[in-house]
Amino acid sequence: MKNLSRSDLSSALSAVIKRFAVLSGTLMISAVSIAGFYKTALPNSYFISKGENLMINSAFSISAKPCESKYTVALTDTSARASKTTESTLMLFGSVPIKNVTSTSIDRPSLVPCGQAFGIKLLTDGVMVVDFSRVEGGCPAKSCGIKEGDIIISIDGKKVSSNAEVSSIIRNSDGEKCSVLLRRSGKEQTVDLTPVYSNGAYKAGMWVRDSSAGIGTLTFYDAQNGTFGGLGHPVCDSDTKEMLPLSAGLVGKVNITGLVQSDKGKPGQLLGEFSGSENLGSINLNCEDGVYGSLDKNPSAAEPVELGFRQEIKKGKAKILCSIDGKEPESYDILIEQINLAGGSEHDMVVKITDTDLLEKTGGIVQGMSGSPIIQNGRLVGAVTHVFIDDPQHGYGIFADEMYSRSQEIAESSENSSENAS
Repeated sequence: MKNLSRSDLSSALSAVIKRFAVLSGTLMISAVSIAGFYKTALPNSYFISKGENLMINSAFSISAKPCESKYTVALTDTSARASKTTESTLMLFGSVPIKNVTSTSIDRPSLVPCGQAFGIKLLTDGVMVVDFSRVEGGCPAKSCGIKEGDIIISIDGKKVSSNAEVSSIIRNSDGEKCSVLLRRSGKEQTVDLTPVYSNGAYKAGMWVRDSSAGIGTLTFYDAQNGTFGGLGHPVCDSDTKEMLPLSAGLVGKVNITGLVQSDKGKPGQLLGEFSGSENLGSINLNCEDGVYGSLDKNPSAAEPVELGFRQEIKKGKAKILCSIDGKEPESYDILIEQINLAGGSEHDMVVKITDTDLLEKTGGIVQGMSGSPIIQNGRLVGAVTHVFIDDPQHGYGIFADEMYSRSQEIAESSENSSENAS
């Protein structure tokens, strides 16, 4: 064995230290890059159960360190579930800060998972323009700047909420200019519409819609305040694809009469009809996260389950509840393949139907299954919302805690209305 001189040992040690420094620097750069990714990929606020710490399921170790300079704020929500909000710093590997977030600790809600099909009846707030037609060689409505998807609120100061009201005002205009107040992309504006005389009546050359009806799936019922969440996506106009502005809505009973199987490029659908005139409750909110309101009674015999928070969801096996034949909902196997925790993301989860029985019956996800509750580890974690057109075995899902938050808005609104009435 060759003896090394003191200078040789010193040189070798120096080389090792340099390599270690380079490696440490590379690891630090990688950690900072990962932290930068999670800064945008993770939401800024969370629900957690009382007595538990904020934990996030992720590929890398992420913990939450309380901010010492921040204090907790006592809150009371509408369902009398006491809560408090704290601020903490998310840490990568326990040492690299990602960002500050807030977590609201609550008594974990227990909700009844549904899965039953329900009828949706909506009356719009105003009327929606869905198409145009030519009148005497032109189109008065289109020419004055009205566009498909516009919500007409009033004409000449008269509020309109039905096709008949719009037609009556236009017919009685005598061809005089009409001031039309409309809403477009959440902003109001006024245009001047001049009807044209054709075939014995004055016309505007536009088609409007004042109501909509369809079938979806109930996701959950909150027995504590009588609220429900369903569908997981908004009710949109079939022509314009725009979300319908809600004036009033009802929950109706439906009979499932059959289904059209999904196939590649051709999503299937549940077939059904409204069962009589009985109303089961009211719809008070139509939004990006679904439809929400109150039910007269619990629609399900299922036992309540705990709400699962988004940061607790894991990729892997889960189940959905749905009824495809009008009978009691059944449980079917799925996989949660992707989870997107980023706030404001268009879709929260990607799910895959793996249950051979369901695939044989439906070919995958069909229209009308939107709102089917997703259960993982005994907790309600989400709902199915969309089907992939070219791969109906796959679809999107929404987080259940987001839907729960929406249902609490309904509870709060109802409570405030009661207080004002008294």
